[in-house]
Amino acid sequence: MDVVEFSDDVRRRRLAVRHGLARPHDGVEAATRAMTVLHATEAATVHLALRARVEGVTVADVDRALYDERSLVKQLAVRRTLFVLPRDLLPAAWGSAARRVAVQQRALMVKDLVAGGVADPEAWLATAEADVLGLLGDGTPRTTAEVRQQVASLAGTVQRGTPGSRWAAEVPLAPRVMTLLGAEGRIVRAANAGHWRLNKPAWTTTEQWLGEVPEPLDEAAGYAELVRRWLATFGPGTEADVVWWLGATKTAVRRALADVGAVEVELADGSGWVLPDDTTPLSPAEAAVEPWAALLPTLDPTVMGWKERSFYLDAADTPYLFDSNGNAGNTAWYDGRIVGCWVQDDDARVHLVLSDDVPAAGRSLLEEQAARLTAWLDGTRITNVYASPQMRGARLP
Repeated sequence: MDVVEFSDDVRRRRLAVRHGLARPHDGVEAATRAMTVLHATEAATVHLALRARVEGVTVADVDRALYDERSLVKQLAVRRTLFVLPRDLLPAAWGSAARRVAVQQRALMVKDLVAGGVADPEAWLATAEADVLGLLGDGTPRTTAEVRQQVASLAGTVQRGTPGSRWAAEVPLAPRVMTLLGAEGRIVRAANAGHWRLNKPAWTTTEQWLGEVPEPLDEAAGYAELVRRWLATFGPGTEADVVWWLGATKTAVRRALADVGAVEVELADGSGWVLPDDTTPLSPAEAAVEPWAALLPTLDPTVMGWKERSFYLDAADTPYLFDSNGNAGNTAWYDGRIVGCWVQDDDARVHLVLSDDVPAAGRSLLEEQAARLTAWLDGTRITNVYASPQMRGARLP
C-alpha cells in the first residue's frame, strides 16, 4: 500500500480546525479534550488557551470546570510539567507519565535526605506523607504554607547540591513532599487560593476532591492512551515529537505507537504517524478553512505540541520565541504559522510584535484579535515566567 503524504499546508489546516483556532470548540471541556491536555505551569495559560478556543468563555466558566464541576483536573505529569487534564485521562497519566515523574522525584528526595543526614529516608518520607494525608483527609483544602505550619516534620529544609558550589541551596521540604504526593496522584490541587493568573494551589486528598478514585492504568496501557489522544490532536507527528512531548523513552513510545496501531505517513521532511482511522489528510471542514488569526499564551498546547516545528515556524525565529529548553512565550498566529508575539503595556492593552512579511489582511485580523483580548482581560496584566526574547524586546530577523 502506498504511503499517504501529509504536506505542511495539510498539517496547518488540520491544526486550525482540530485545535479550535479557526472554528471555536463548544465549551471548555470539549476544547480541553480536543487538545489532550492544557499546560498549567503558568496559571494564566489555562484561561487564555481556552479563551482562544471557546467563543464567549469567561474566567468563571473555566474556574467552574476546574473547581466546581471538577471535570478538569490539574496534574503533574510529562516532563515534570503541570497540566490540566480531562478527568477521565487521569488513570492513564497516573500509571505512566506521572508515575515516571513520581519515581524520579522520590529518588531525588531520598538522595537529598541522605545528604542531609537522615539515616532512614524512606521511613522519614512515609511518616511525613502519612502526616500530610492525615491532615488533608478532613476535607479542608490547605496551601503548602498552611500544611507546613501544621505538619512539624515539614518545617525544615534540605541541602541541594554541593555546599559552596554555584548550585547549592537550602530547599524547603514541604513543597518537595507536596509535589511528590501530587505526582503520585494521592493529593490534588483544589481551588486556587489566589488570583486566576497566579499559581497558589490549595491541596486536598484525591479522594476528597474526586470522590471515587479510579485505579491507575498499567504503564503500557497508560502510555498507549496518552499517545492515542496525542495523535488525535497533533497527528501527524514524528517519533521525536512524541518522545519530547511525552517525556518518555523511545522504547515506551514505539510500544505505544504499536499498541494503538499507528500508521506511518510521509511528511515534508521525513515520516510521521497518525491513528489508523485518520489516514485521510483533510476532512471537508479542514479543507475549507479560511485564513485565520489567533493570539496564544505562553506555553500554549498548540505551540508546545511538537518538537519539530518547521511546518509552522521559521527556524530563524525559534531563538526569539522559545527558550533553550523549547518553552514558548506568547505567540501571534496567522493562517497556520507563528508570525510574532503579543505583549501588554502598563495599562494592560495588548500590542503586537510581528515580522515584516505579514500581509495587510493578516495584520488586520491580528489587530482585531488584540482588541478582543484587551477587552477580555479588562485591565488584568499577565506576568510570565517564560517570557520569550521577543517579548522582552528582541526583534525577529
